[in-house]
Amino acid sequence: MPYQYRGDIAHADVAFDAWAETLEELFRDAARATMQVMAENLDGIRLTQTVEVKLTQEDEEMLLFDFLNELIFYKDAKRLLLIPAELTISRSDSGVELRGTLQGEEIDPARHEMSTDVKAVTMLRYAVRKTSEGWHATVVLDV
Repeated sequence: MPYQYRGDIAHADVAFDAWAETLEELFRDAARATMQVMAENLDGIRLTQTVEVKLTQEDEEMLLFDFLNELIFYKDAKRLLLIPAELTISRSDSGVELRGTLQGEEIDPARHEMSTDVKAVTMLRYAVRKTSEGWHATVVLDV
C-alpha cells in the first residue's frame, strides 16, 4: 500500500502519508487514500464517466492540495466518485501544471458504502517534499 493512515496528527480529522517514486504516482496514491476514506470499496467503482482536469499552481505542494480538493468537490457537487486514470504533471512558465483524466461513476447508495464525509484537505501539517526515494506527502482531511 503506497499510503498509510496516521492517528498521531489530528484526532478529529483523518491524516495519511503517501509516497511514490514519481510525482504522478504520488498524486494517484494520495487520491486513492482520500477516496478510500469516503468510500469503502474503490475497486467496486465502475468507470462509466470521464472527467478531464487541468490545474496549475505555483508548486507541487499546492497542486496536490488543489487536486485532492477537486476530487472532494466532484463528490459533493456532482455526486461522483472519481479515481485518476491518467495524470501528467509538468513545469511551465506559470508554475506546475497537472493534466489528467478521472474516471468513476455517480454515487449509488445501493452499491457504494459511503463511510466518512470528507469536507476538504487542510493545511494542518500538510507537506509535499522530494526525497532521495522519490516524493512524500503528509495530508490531513477535514471530516
